[in-house]
Amino acid sequence: MPATAEDYLRQHQGRFLEELKTFLRIPSVSTLPEHQPDIERAASFVAESLRQAGLENVEVIPTARHPLVYADWLHAPGRPTVLCYGHYDVQPPDPLEEWRSAPFEPEVREGNLYARGAADDKGQMHIHIKAVETLCATRGGLPVNVKFLVEGEEEVGGASISKYVAEHPDKLQADVALVSDTAMYAEGIPALCVGLRGLVYCEVEARGPARDLHSGLYGGAAPNPLFGLIELLAQAKDPDGVIRIPGFYDDVEPPAEVEKRSWESLPFDEAEFLAKEVGAPCLIGERGYSVLERLWARPTFEVHGVAGGFTGTGAKTVIPARATAKVSFRLVPQQDPDKLIAAFREFVRSKTPDGIRTEVRVLSAAPAVRVNPDHPAIQVAARCLSEAFGRPTVFIRSGGSIPIVGEFAKHLGIPTILMGFGLPDDGLHSPNEKFRLDNYYKGILTVARFLEQYGQG
Repeated sequence: MPATAEDYLRQHQGRFLEELKTFLRIPSVSTLPEHQPDIERAASFVAESLRQAGLENVEVIPTARHPLVYADWLHAPGRPTVLCYGHYDVQPPDPLEEWRSAPFEPEVREGNLYARGAADDKGQMHIHIKAVETLCATRGGLPVNVKFLVEGEEEVGGASISKYVAEHPDKLQADVALVSDTAMYAEGIPALCVGLRGLVYCEVEARGPARDLHSGLYGGAAPNPLFGLIELLAQAKDPDGVIRIPGFYDDVEPPAEVEKRSWESLPFDEAEFLAKEVGAPCLIGERGYSVLERLWARPTFEVHGVAGGFTGTGAKTVIPARATAKVSFRLVPQQDPDKLIAAFREFVRSKTPDGIRTEVRVLSAAPAVRVNPDHPAIQVAARCLSEAFGRPTVFIRSGGSIPIVGEFAKHLGIPTILMGFGLPDDGLHSPNEKFRLDNYYKGILTVARFLEQYGQG
């Protein structure tokens, strides 16, 4: 039996990487029905990986859409229980022509592992499994009780896991949840995320004539739902990025001054952020707020896609019968998703142009989440990250949303440690997604150390 976790990782580092590559080769794209067999394969891979790591009671749980995977190890009486969460589903890889290597054929370049899902979230979730394997192999067991719940719908709203958590609070009860689906502040700067924006994701459909019409014969008289939808959406924000939906900012709670001062002390370079991460001519957003405030502590409204009419090669002069837009809101603490959905429905109703009928369909909704940085488990996690990376852990927020964190708080009454090992430039949801291999290996040791130290009380 290897003497230490470091010894075990050193001996099995190559195998760990090859197993992760095998996982990444499975194109488990949750939003596309043609990938359902790949979803099933990914769930089976996770289940078998948990068994091999030493976990027990492994289940692949059918749901209305994509399966959940559960496992546990409950042989540490009197010790805390940690609920580890991750997701095995990934975003579509499009546009394929922008990938330097095939999105589902992992490739290592300059210390990074490139593949769809490398950082979001297969690589980071794999860290938890390998940390448990390492501890079981070197200690003969675990220093805490551990439960795993892994889903296949995170990228499409997470409806099945939300239902499961609400219906099985006793089975999932724990002292704290551990999630690695966020990023460090920067390379070499470990971070714990103590705040997440919420998310409301909608489709807005506009309907006009009963069928597509010839624009020469009917243009100027027939209403155009595609143009009407554009007119409507353009009224949602002013040129300074202020959202014009009545009541939208009523419940926005600003960050505390001490939190804002801590953000100001971070080594944030706006020009570097623009050049390396955004790549646009300039940044936009509400005036009077710093970039980090706009990313972490201000709500947003975004349009993600508009479909309708003719978009093929060549010309087709058509007034479309219908058009659809996909839009979302990112919410901050104290904003109520249901209240904002109602406000948006009323806004759409009042701004719909003459001759157009509109419908708002809500695809997912989750509130913003904040975690108390003084919680004992958070303090242990911060110490372990600092030990692994050799510098103090910073406390940050994330502009992204992880709906399950709110579900754990609501139904299980537990906080979530957001211990991410990604980097800001990992390209999540974009071509050439990557994961730093050094962070993968350090992540395994960090999670193992956290479980050990948290188990010591």
